[in-house]
Amino acid sequence: MEYITRTLDNLVHQTAFFNLTWGNYLMICVALVFMYLAIAKEFEPLLLVPISFGMLLVNIYPDIMAVPTETASGGLLYYFFQLDEWAILPSLIFMGVGAMTDFGPLIASPSSFLMGAAAQFGIFSAYFGAIALGFNGKAAAAISIIGGADGPTSIFLCSKLGQTELLGPIAVAAYSYMSLVPIIQPPIMKLFTSEKDKKIRMSQLRPVSKLEKILFPIVVTIVVCMILPTTAPLVGMLMLGNLFRECGVVRQLTETASNAMMYIVVILLGTSVGATTSAEAFLNVTTLKIVALGLIAFSFGTFAGVMFGQLMKIATGGKVNPLIGSAGVSAVPMAARVSQKVGSEYDPSNFLLMHAMGPNVAGVIGTAVVAGVFMAVFGIV
Repeated sequence: MEYITRTLDNLVHQTAFFNLTWGNYLMICVALVFMYLAIAKEFEPLLLVPISFGMLLVNIYPDIMAVPTETASGGLLYYFFQLDEWAILPSLIFMGVGAMTDFGPLIASPSSFLMGAAAQFGIFSAYFGAIALGFNGKAAAAISIIGGADGPTSIFLCSKLGQTELLGPIAVAAYSYMSLVPIIQPPIMKLFTSEKDKKIRMSQLRPVSKLEKILFPIVVTIVVCMILPTTAPLVGMLMLGNLFRECGVVRQLTETASNAMMYIVVILLGTSVGATTSAEAFLNVTTLKIVALGLIAFSFGTFAGVMFGQLMKIATGGKVNPLIGSAGVSAVPMAARVSQKVGSEYDPSNFLLMHAMGPNVAGVIGTAVVAGVFMAVFGIV
């Protein structure tokens, strides 16, 4: 009888109920909210479902992220996370994005590069904000890149700058804001554009030849990587994926990069990023500062993109709808879809999606370039 009692007592005390803190329960609730947004509201579910599930797992069983020791192996998601720290998964994500994305709208309208560049203003505003809050230069740079709404670049830069202790909060903030683009951006877009602005119809983009589409990734790789060689893992993989898509002779590679490989990488990256949000690591003042700075950066980036869209509208005599400027952040293609959605609320027959894809793709390239600038400033090779 004593043996049975002792066995049952051991079994009961091995359950999570006796080992979790109030913080773990809070983070479990946050994970469930994220799952609701992903499943019920369909806010970027490909990202938010694995992230929220990783968050759930690590707060029920923290050892799933355990660091290996001489006597014990590490947790499952720890090994997934190493691929993030080594910048392998972010680079592969960029290859998949390149293989999935049509760069034609950007080629047809090179001025879109300017709107993509303007949206990077949010990054620099957050950088100086982070410095003011007491973060050192490298930490401030790693935090500020959240303003590009580009999760892979945030992880890549954070690792390169040696800020691995901040990688979890930064990655979660970046991916969360990417997922919440449909909530965060519209109020800013509507506030800084008039009803007349929102109804502007843009002329059809010119046709882009196959030769242009093939040359574009090659030329961009040469130009950008010659100026900022440290961007090669991101820009190079983005352009390689796009070259797969456009050259027309490697259909199998295109399909693999844009489908099977992409989805495998998203699972590994999403769950490992979510698993960095243990209560002990996430519930502190530093994390709250990072989340707040990320929101400020993303909001300022959206604002800057819209305002530059207003300048483009004036410069072209009213031919540019300023709503597409908000797509200059890197959340591709979600930000472009939001531009389309807001415009269609005021004119259901107005089609802005392809016009917004120009700044959106430019934003992806722009955020990678800004990351390269930060690495150059801090002497990272």
